[in-house]
Amino acid sequence: MSAHCQLTGARPGFGNTVSHSHRRTSRRFDPNIQRKRYWLASEGRHVRLTLSARAIKTVDAIGVEAAVARIRARGGKV
Repeated sequence: MSAHCQLTGARPGFGNTVSHSHRRTSRRFDPNIQRKRYWLASEGRHVRLTLSARAIKTVDAIGVEAAVARIRARGGKV
């Protein structure tokens, strides 16, 4: 599963780990990605979405129909 949110577009960020001696090594900040299954009543089927934890809260607030509409507006496939 790729570290990419279908709703918000959150992707990994990159930076450095800085040790006590100030040596720097590359690191990656991954978003908290979960796979979640929702019932899409308008189409009479379940959809499985790859969402960040923040996007799951957004879906709870706006509803799955509106969230799927946003994903499709961004050009995503559901």
